[in-house]
Amino acid sequence: MVRGRFAPSPTGSLHLGGLATALFAYASARRSQGSIVLRVEDLDGPRLVRGALAEQLDDLAWLGLRFDEGPESGQYGPYVQSQRVELYQAVVTDLAARSLVYPCDCSRKELRAGQPELAAVVAAPHLGEEGAPYAGTCRPRGARSKQGFRRPPALRLITSHEPARYVDALRGELAEDVAELVGDFILCRGDGVFAYQLAVSVDDAAMAISEVVRGSDLRSSAARQAYLIRLLGGVPPSYLHVPVLVGTDGAKLSKRDGGSSVRSYRDAGVAPQRLIGALVRAYGQPVPKDCSIEVLVAAFDPRKLPEEVVPLSKIREALVSE
Repeated sequence: MVRGRFAPSPTGSLHLGGLATALFAYASARRSQGSIVLRVEDLDGPRLVRGALAEQLDDLAWLGLRFDEGPESGQYGPYVQSQRVELYQAVVTDLAARSLVYPCDCSRKELRAGQPELAAVVAAPHLGEEGAPYAGTCRPRGARSKQGFRRPPALRLITSHEPARYVDALRGELAEDVAELVGDFILCRGDGVFAYQLAVSVDDAAMAISEVVRGSDLRSSAARQAYLIRLLGGVPPSYLHVPVLVGTDGAKLSKRDGGSSVRSYRDAGVAPQRLIGALVRAYGQPVPKDCSIEVLVAAFDPRKLPEEVVPLSKIREALVSE
């Protein structure tokens, strides 16, 4: 049975870009009579906002989304990443015992100065943040003592040129060389915070997730996560990457962008069916202007998703004109 998931971060209000991901993840799982999991990704401690998770869950319920598993119940819990750190540590310990992990004290400044990848190691990566592949600068020096490091080291995974194979729902089966694309990537930051790539891979494998629907800004993460999941003895889920929602400046929509939150439209009196309809129609879905969750599930066609980004103005104009 298909098992999908939606994994919000409680760093602010649920915005329309996040809602699009939630709606399509939900619709894709339900159209296959599958289940849908709600998982909270809260490892990015400094960016967490008090009360944001409760507000997001309330908005999702207001829109009609009902999850089969989540923080309240489910056989694969806990469903909050900050409560799963012992599992992440066990995985890193196992990989280290297999000689697949080494410490690296390259700084962000050094990485940006022409070395490896940009160091977006905890927060999910965004468009343009990948940079050049990590050159393996610290790999030969992995046996150094703690006194030999200039700063607390991060832990990197040794990658090989073995292709990372996974299924893209729209592009078919892909095989990518992680070592060539990004090089040895970070599993744990120098301050002990586990990286996004590690936590997501471990959770998807442990929770038996078979289908991941998320924004296209995370497409470059698929190969790394598939590679790591196979190292852990699991089978990578299939991936469907939907276009990101962008603001007037062409940048990816964020929780900080005014007038982009679900709560702002809800407070303005926009009905949930009208908001869903305007949003998913902007993504090419053949639904009426007023669209319930049930109608979206029946009509959802990933092949009709646009190839490019979706402007927020298109949704705003639809809500005004309707």
